[in-house]
Amino acid sequence: MDQYCDGKSKKPPPPGKRRCRCSTTMLTMVLFAFTNSISALLSSGAGAFLLRRYKAESVRIWDWDDSAALLKDLNATQSALAASHAQLADLHVHLGTANSLLETLLAGMATRDGDGPAEQRDMWWDRELSWELKIAVGYHRNVTGDVFPAVGHACGRFQDDLERYMNYTPGGECPSDETLAHQLMLKGCDPLPRRRCRPRSPVAYVQPAPLPKSLWAIPPDTTVVWDAYRCKNYSCLLHGGGEFDLRGREKGRWMRDDGALAYSIDGVLAVRPNGTVRIGLDIGGVSGTFAVRMRERGVTVVTTSMNSGGPSGSLIASRGLMPVHVSLAHRLPFFDDTLDVVHWTPELGGRSVADVTLEFALFDIYRVLRPGGLFWLDHFVFSGEQLNATFAAMIDRVGFRRLRWNTGKKMVSALLERPMTYDRED
Repeated sequence: MDQYCDGKSKKPPPPGKRRCRCSTTMLTMVLFAFTNSISALLSSGAGAFLLRRYKAESVRIWDWDDSAALLKDLNATQSALAASHAQLADLHVHLGTANSLLETLLAGMATRDGDGPAEQRDMWWDRELSWELKIAVGYHRNVTGDVFPAVGHACGRFQDDLERYMNYTPGGECPSDETLAHQLMLKGCDPLPRRRCRPRSPVAYVQPAPLPKSLWAIPPDTTVVWDAYRCKNYSCLLHGGGEFDLRGREKGRWMRDDGALAYSIDGVLAVRPNGTVRIGLDIGGVSGTFAVRMRERGVTVVTTSMNSGGPSGSLIASRGLMPVHVSLAHRLPFFDDTLDVVHWTPELGGRSVADVTLEFALFDIYRVLRPGGLFWLDHFVFSGEQLNATFAAMIDRVGFRRLRWNTGKKMVSALLERPMTYDRED
């Protein structure tokens, strides 16, 4: 006779109950296999897959009519388990990829901080860079130390300084720390990331003098916040002489040609038809006097300034001129083939610059000059060996044509032009 589901009773099941044709041992084995399968899935992290697939109320062993239904459900469970194992294997692949990326990131951080081999310290990339890009993003040694071109990652090399620079209250007042900003820019951390603060307004600000009076007027001290500078007023800067001396030295600059290193503006403009030199750039003009002289002759010149010796940008703007805050590590913010003239006087009396940094700058100047545009190198300082063996060849390699070339003791002045056409050397 058939044994009912309690394993002992011979009585027929109550109405509504179904008979179970499986033995207690079989049921125990099925439950054991089922619970072990679930445990394996849960321990492997794939339990969620089954929990999504099978709701609790759907698992009712007592509802199985026969072994075929049981087998069918077991097959479905095995299929789900196989799918879970495939999913787990895929997760292992992703985990391996993530671990590889993490190892690469940690290695990059180590090399960035100087813990890795020197040849790897510039490798912030997933693969070996092509030679030109590798040179462009690598560091170059300058008189100020290692310089990193402004391609977005250089700031990461100077985290302590950058964190000090970014230590301000968003929406509040910007700290007066021009010296720190200057140091970061010279290292290639440019453009600087400070965005959400306001510069402090000077107390008792005075409106600038009108043109043309403003071109030679010394602005009131109340037009600048002086906290960030060694000098605390314009009088201090003027007493220091140099390019801030608007009442003395600056009055005679570029007014005469001595036949050697000193060129006159009128002599330079004379090499082009009258009126064809209209717009230009002055690199390193601390006071803006070159732009003043050109403006007096109807030429509009933008002046780069780094605020290294004082508030150069404020002084230039007070004279009615346009200053731009650009370092040698920064690509010049002008379109190709646009400027009629570029004048370059090394800031603060002239300094030698690294070969690679200088070559980048010369190619960029070539880029922004229009065909036939003039490039005026004004009292550049070099060691004699560097001038003869490196710089002269570099000028020719960039593609400039020499209109005038004068050398002195460790110094050169030159008037160059970008040719109207460039003959490629095959």
